[in-house]
Amino acid sequence: MKWEDLAKELTQPTDSKIVLLVMDGLGGLPVNGFTELKLPINRIWTKRLERGICGVTDPVFMGITPGSGPAHLAIFGYDPLYYQLGRGILEAMGTGVEVGREDVVARGNFATLKDGIVVDRRAGRISTEENIRLCAFLNQTIQEIDGVKFSFYSGKEHRFVLKITGPGLSDALTDADPQKEGKPPVPATAVAPEAEFTAAVINKFLERLKPVLKNEPKANYALLRGFSKFPSHLPPMTEIYNFKPAAIANYPMYRGLTRLLGMDVLNVGPETEEIFSVLEKNYDRYNFFYLHFKKTDSAGEDGRYEDKIKAIEEIDRFIPRLWALQPDVLVITSDHSTPAVLKSHSWHPNPFVLVSATAAPDEVEHFTERECAKGRLGRFPSLHIMPLMLAHALKLKKYGA
Repeated sequence: MKWEDLAKELTQPTDSKIVLLVMDGLGGLPVNGFTELKLPINRIWTKRLERGICGVTDPVFMGITPGSGPAHLAIFGYDPLYYQLGRGILEAMGTGVEVGREDVVARGNFATLKDGIVVDRRAGRISTEENIRLCAFLNQTIQEIDGVKFSFYSGKEHRFVLKITGPGLSDALTDADPQKEGKPPVPATAVAPEAEFTAAVINKFLERLKPVLKNEPKANYALLRGFSKFPSHLPPMTEIYNFKPAAIANYPMYRGLTRLLGMDVLNVGPETEEIFSVLEKNYDRYNFFYLHFKKTDSAGEDGRYEDKIKAIEEIDRFIPRLWALQPDVLVITSDHSTPAVLKSHSWHPNPFVLVSATAAPDEVEHFTERECAKGRLGRFPSLHIMPLMLAHALKLKKYGA
């Protein structure tokens, strides 16, 4: 039996409230002996000592570096090895793109190409305004190739969504992205015979981009990943867990994923304070809240160690507002680690703390990777996070006689 089927049997409606704060890419590796989580004042820890338990989590398996999509699916209780979603559909849903059954969508990055080499996968993180201009230009310039229509939807900074529409398209494609800087572009490759035509059209599009964008100083190319169609096999959280969930996330990918899972996606701006204001304003309307904080991941991906520390300190100042709401269960963790020294996602486990009146406290004294690993929960799969939250919120009935 899958966890989702068991959860449908065991979950029961209660008035208890769960708040899940995901600090994206939180985990790090030491620089001069300390990771980015070494804080002089740590409000995450205030009031935790008497009511909290800790551990570290693996999103997929030990040693596996996860993308944000599968890492979040695991947190929400969906096995990422079974429910495989392309980054494209998540980004498209979060951006508000309507995806039809004949459409294939992809997450796009404007990038910088020099002498045939990708020297910046994010085009210097161009402004969103510049992104809007570029997408409008491409919508006028590249509209159709071999009977397939191309549509561009701007996202934040360097990100955009590409939608291609036409009969017989397939999403069985490899990413057209070398994943690392200092490498040449790579074509999309079909991984099933029915995707050969789609791969050929995508690669013609990428070749056409080069002359079209050749005069752009930074965004003179694009990388595509996560080719996907609309999924039809994903059960909504509201059916599985018997609660009313809300998502407070600003970035399109996370808004898209939570919308696919059946959460109400609340409008929130880019500032950290807005996360908590939206939570407070809507606290009486829902009994499960997912809060997403992106800045830790962005700084880690750019290798900005000090800025990642500042991002942690920034959200740390708002933790007392979480305590003030007195949720029945509060979890603070991450989807994956993004050490600044690696400038990328990594396989390292994520620090985890759960605070509840029903938690038997451990002796962990600091919210760091090393300290959390000493906690009562030890090292465990992210798939266990949702059952733990439901149990401590008294939302699970007894299993068996």
